[in-house]
Amino acid sequence: MPYAQVNGQNLYFEDSGGAGPALIFSHGLLMDSSMFAPQVAALKSRYRCIVWDERAHGQTATGACAPFSYYDSANDLAALLAHLGVGQAVLVGMSQGGYLSLRCALTHPEIVRALVLIDTQAKTEDPAKMPAYQAMLQDWAVNGLSDQTATTIETVILGEQWPGAAVWREKWKKTAPADLLQSFQTLGTRDDISDQIGRIAVPTLVLHGGSDRAIELPRAKAMADAMPNARLIVVPGAGHASNLTHPQAVNPAIESFLATLKL
Repeated sequence: MPYAQVNGQNLYFEDSGGAGPALIFSHGLLMDSSMFAPQVAALKSRYRCIVWDERAHGQTATGACAPFSYYDSANDLAALLAHLGVGQAVLVGMSQGGYLSLRCALTHPEIVRALVLIDTQAKTEDPAKMPAYQAMLQDWAVNGLSDQTATTIETVILGEQWPGAAVWREKWKKTAPADLLQSFQTLGTRDDISDQIGRIAVPTLVLHGGSDRAIELPRAKAMADAMPNARLIVVPGAGHASNLTHPQAVNPAIESFLATLKL
């Protein structure tokens, strides 16, 4: 299996290879690199598609994740590209993947050709939602994933009764408590970068599910408005993981955006 030993991590990744322009896909909280399968299938004939599992997730997870920030994850992304000999890439990030992609654009601007930000934001979590999240998390970490919690997570991330939800439910059941707790700690303590993203001048496509309950649409709009070269497209009917559940709308939007870059 392909792993990159960088920054003290053993990062799992998949690389479609080829001579095409590089795209690197960063997944959301509780997800993994496989959530971008619809995009890789659509794009790999023309672009070099790199997906990876972030700290505490997927095949990178150790079961005992040390504290980390999204700046650490941004450094992981940069180090992975260097490991693969990629000098510059389009960063595609969903939710948590968007958090680290934005920070990578701020701290490693030389490697970022453009951004595709999917169901993400520049602000911190809505404080009104955090107590419920924390209670659910603690119960999961101590007692295992209950059916009620799994259904709540499915609905928030994937929408109502999405046909592929069972696969993700089984993955969530296998999440180690230490990885789960550290992932949410990183999420809940991240900084607000909404006053910094005006410095990110690369072309940016913001895609957001019209029915996203995890991050409301006005937050995505505020992010897009604050960036000098960003365009917002709303994905009708989609929830939080719009690229996974609504690729028929998301893929053409990404392809059209990439075409404008003349990569």
